[in-house]
Amino acid sequence: MASHDDATVEHVLEAADAGVVIAEFPTTREAAAAAREKGLAILMGAPNLVLGGSHSGNVSALDLARDGNLDVLSSDYVPVSLLHGVFLLTESAAEISLPEAVTKASKNPAASVNLDDRGEIAIGKRADLIRVRKKGSMPVVTSLWRGGERVL
Repeated sequence: MASHDDATVEHVLEAADAGVVIAEFPTTREAAAAAREKGLAILMGAPNLVLGGSHSGNVSALDLARDGNLDVLSSDYVPVSLLHGVFLLTESAAEISLPEAVTKASKNPAASVNLDDRGEIAIGKRADLIRVRKKGSMPVVTSLWRGGERVL
């Protein structure tokens, strides 16, 4: 279960008491810090990274990454931003390596919703993979495997 748009420490405490395990889009640094303290996975949107901040004036995903309060990178309305966001994390002052950034978009989201058969390259996992190359500043998918079989 996930909370959404927590703005205050009180919102996070209420969510944690209700059994929430994911803080989705905390709107302030304080709420994100409270979510970290309560052990919630902190999810932010990749469009926030690509735009350079929240389109509605909330906390920046990059600020939370710099604070160490970003576990999951996701996107619901601009899916292509997820791949771009991974690379933006590595190019930011947040000092996040490419493997760490990829983990925020693959293993961490899968683990946070108990999808233990995916999210990392490991024996027994689904083997859904992409190969990416940067063309200029944009990452571009050049190959795709689903279930270990190449489909692109």
